Amino acid sequence: MENSKKFNMEKKWVFPLVISSLICVFFFATSFNMGLVSSLRKINSIILLFPPRNSMNQTSPLFAEDKVMHGPPPPPPGPSIPRFAYLISGSRGDLEKLWRTLRTLYHPLNHYVLHLDLESPVEERLELASRVEKDSVFAKVGNVYMITKANMVTYRGPTMVANTLHACAILLKRSKDWDWFINLSASDYPLVTQDDLISAFSDVNRELNFIEHTSHLGWKENQRAMPLIVDPGLYRSTKQDIYWVSPRRALPTSFKLFTGSAWMILSRSFVEYVIWGWDNLPRVLLMYYTNFVSSPEGYFQTVICNVPDFAHTAINHDMHYISWDNPPKQHPHTLSLNDTAKMIASDAAFGRKFGQDDAVLDKIDKELLGRRNGSFTPGGWCGGKPRCSKVGNPRKLRPGPGAQRLRRLIGRLLLQAKYKQNQCT
Repeated sequence: MENSKKFNMEKKWVFPLVISSLICVFFFATSFNMGLVSSLRKINSIILLFPPRNSMNQTSPLFAEDKVMHGPPPPPPGPSIPRFAYLISGSRGDLEKLWRTLRTLYHPLNHYVLHLDLESPVEERLELASRVEKDSVFAKVGNVYMITKANMVTYRGPTMVANTLHACAILLKRSKDWDWFINLSASDYPLVTQDDLISAFSDVNRELNFIEHTSHLGWKENQRAMPLIVDPGLYRSTKQDIYWVSPRRALPTSFKLFTGSAWMILSRSFVEYVIWGWDNLPRVLLMYYTNFVSSPEGYFQTVICNVPDFAHTAINHDMHYISWDNPPKQHPHTLSLNDTAKMIASDAAFGRKFGQDDAVLDKIDKELLGRRNGSFTPGGWCGGKPRCSKVGNPRKLRPGPGAQRLRRLIGRLLLQAKYKQNQCT
């Protein structure tokens, strides 16, 4: 009986003893291995202190794989070629002017939306659509789009803003491959080639917006900001001028009003902000400017300057040469041959406004653009015979003196922006 008890007691101690032994063996083996690794590292470091003679002063890795995986860093990528998205709009009688402006502005890398408003005859709109469809270059590249369902546009009312936003939405939907949006009318004309424009903007920050703006309303405060208007273009199918209603209104206190030019070059990121409207401000201001005289001269300026994320990107210039009365009237002077020297000296990219087939346009074609016989403005992309009848290499640029002039203007503007001059003030 006593022996049985002793045997049972011994059995109770056997299992814990075995477990303890195994744990001790494990820790011993681990310590030995760590010591071995440490010893090997020490030996290896000693060896590396005295490398062989043929390896002295060499910085190459020990293994060929290291040369492949850790080779020289690739060169920094160069600036990509910028692309522009245009809205070119017109009204009754503007078909030929719009067509000439389009062909002068054309480049295969850009995108174009054309709009003849509802006041233009159906025949003009059909003719424009037919020309776009039949043009072999447009058909091949597919970057020219016409708004066939025309909008009613009253130029002193909010319908012009609505038409611009419509074009922006179309361009965002059709392509992701553009950097800046430019709105022009059929009365605008370029003073530089598209190769000049693309080249000059190649080194420009893609977040910048070229939009004339000021918060000093002056006479506009009393004559445009405080009156209330109704735009018949919002509800009628025939064009009528805006009309005033009473009472007048006070200036807003929840945001600050800005005014400037209706023509601008806007970054894609700002266009997306205005269209998608993840912040409610663009919609609130669109409603406010519904009853504002000449809302195209204030809506985009007020939006950009009231948003801190975008206010610092506003460069105070519309890239146009325009001759105004003082104070400005609804329309600027029509430019002529007498204005040629001033246009060139301005270093601007565009001029406004021009009469149809005026002699000054022929002078611009010949001396500034190198354009002949109604063809496209020649550039590095042009191929075929006659010239520019086919698309060669769209990324090949041949900038001329216009690029130098435009770079000079951009340089001045960026220098002013660097010192916070004329930015949303």
